[in-house]
Amino acid sequence: MAQSAHDSQALAALLAYYREAGVDWVLEDAPVDRFAAAQEATERAAAAETAMQAPPVEAPAQPVQAAAPPVPAPATRSAPAELGGSAHHGLAEAQALADAANSLDALRSALEGFDGCALKRTARQAVFADGNPDADLMLIGEAPGREEDARGLPFVGRSGQLLDRMLAAIGLDRSAVYIGNVIYWRPPGNRTPTPDERALCEPFIRRQIELAAPKVLMTLGGSALSSLFGIQGIMKTRGQQLTYTHGGLSIPTIPTLHPAALLRNPANKRLAWQDLLAFDALAKEKGAGRYGD
Repeated sequence: MAQSAHDSQALAALLAYYREAGVDWVLEDAPVDRFAAAQEATERAAAAETAMQAPPVEAPAQPVQAAAPPVPAPATRSAPAELGGSAHHGLAEAQALADAANSLDALRSALEGFDGCALKRTARQAVFADGNPDADLMLIGEAPGREEDARGLPFVGRSGQLLDRMLAAIGLDRSAVYIGNVIYWRPPGNRTPTPDERALCEPFIRRQIELAAPKVLMTLGGSALSSLFGIQGIMKTRGQQLTYTHGGLSIPTIPTLHPAALLRNPANKRLAWQDLLAFDALAKEKGAGRYGD
C-alpha cells in the first residue's frame, strides 16, 4: 500500500511537470512532425534573410566541420588574469577564509564576514545553501534572485517552485539534496555577475563542495557550468556527464538548464527532463540519494 501511494505521488508529480511544460494533448488524428516543421520555418527565415542581403555572402570553400564535444577542464583555483589589483587582494582573502573553514557552518560564517565582493553592499544578505548538507546529491545554480535575497535561501521564487516539481518528478525533494549557488549575493536587478564577482565567490563554492562531498553533482545554468568547469555553452553541453575535479575530489556531474531559463522557454523542458533522467540514473549507478544505504 505504501509503495502504491508513493507511485501515485510520483505519477502525479510527473504529470504536473508535463502540464507545466505545455503537454496538454495526447493524441491527434494524424502524426505531426514538429521537428520538421520547425526546421522548415528556420530554413524559410534564413532564405528570406539571405535574399535581402547584397552582395550575397560567398559560400565557404570547404564544408564546416561539426565542433567536437567540449572536454571539461579541471577545476582550478588560480585567479583570472584580467582581475584588477583590488580584486586580486579580495581573492586572496576569500581563498584564505575558505581554506580555513573546516565545516559548512564555519564556511557560512566566513562568507558572511567577507567584504571583498561589491555585491554584498547591494544585497540584503548572503544566500548560502538549502536542503540537506549530508545528502549524496548536490545542485548548484547561478545567483540569488529577489525572493532568494529576501529569504536568504536559494531557489525559493518561481524558478525554485519549478525546481521542486522537477525533483519530485524523479522522486526527490529538498531533504534528499543539498542546494547552493556559484554567486552568494544577488546582483542588482538580477544582472549577469561580472567575471570579478564570480572569481571572488569561487573559493567559497569550491570549498562548499569539498566540505559537502556529494557523490553526484548537477549544475543548473550556464554560469554554474562556466564557473566550475570553464566551459561556455550550456545548450551544447547539457546532458553530458562531466567530472568535477578539485583537490582530492572527482565527482560525476550532469549539467542542465536553469529553471529560470525553462520558465522563459518552456519548450526546453523536454531537454531538462532528459537531463533529470540522466541525473537519476547516475545517482543509481553511484548508490546516491534514495539508491544509497
